[in-house]
Amino acid sequence: MELALMGGVVFCSAAAVLYTCSKYNHRNAEILKSVTQVNKLMDIEQLLDGERSHLVVAISGCVVSETPIKCELTGLRGVVVEETVVQHYLRECDANKLIMKCNDNGSWLQNSPLTLYTRNEVPWYLDDGTGRVLVVGSETFEDSGWARACKTLNHLQGVKVGVSAPLSASVSVVGLKRIEWALPFGTSLTVVGEASRDGDGTVRIQRPPKGPFYVSRKTIDEQIADLTYFARRFKYASVGLTLFGAWLIAEFAIWCITKDGDAVSCEKVEIAPVDFSEGVGSQQVDSS
Repeated sequence: MELALMGGVVFCSAAAVLYTCSKYNHRNAEILKSVTQVNKLMDIEQLLDGERSHLVVAISGCVVSETPIKCELTGLRGVVVEETVVQHYLRECDANKLIMKCNDNGSWLQNSPLTLYTRNEVPWYLDDGTGRVLVVGSETFEDSGWARACKTLNHLQGVKVGVSAPLSASVSVVGLKRIEWALPFGTSLTVVGEASRDGDGTVRIQRPPKGPFYVSRKTIDEQIADLTYFARRFKYASVGLTLFGAWLIAEFAIWCITKDGDAVSCEKVEIAPVDFSEGVGSQQVDSS
């Protein structure tokens, strides 16, 4: 029954984590509901003229740039391009140290370390036909529609590595994989952030000191709906795990009480025997 107590504690702890996630998503949804939604980018000029500090808005438009980057693998024009090069090789296993990580043959272990990472970004804007806004500090994207392409370089076709490989070779290079991620020109995005003006009067949107910052292909209404959905799901799961964990703990408590009760009932109380013969004999002598 000790397992029931441990299970109850684990389930209640997991319920607390899910409840925290529910509150986090609910809070973010409420924050997004309070954000000012701008239907036309030209309206930001009027909002900024009101001299509101830390104006957080939600805007939508297409990605444009005066100097887009030409992607090498996809041939697309992008405004943000990230490239990684991963080296694939097989390493001979140490029977004493890596026996649990070896493959079925028990002789080689696959490794894929990151050998190169580069990121290029040019100034880019959101344009809806009525105006454009400069997007600054968009290092983190959430479902922003990256275009992905990969290419394998120097791949050794037909080379079997394993039993047929020489035992003295501890490493055998298989090839290099080049992966390219790009934010294409013309992608429709929604950005939530702080609107402001540069020194030259350019309207920009950036990460606020405090508050939300989203760059996503989803509209703000879709983001609110997703956050509300997950908050509700996390809450229901938290309630279910709480009830189940409480039931396990209560079962353990009932078992302890009944166990103690059975132990008390089984205890024997020893009583000294009474000799009634002596008392009867004395009564007969007195009566005579």
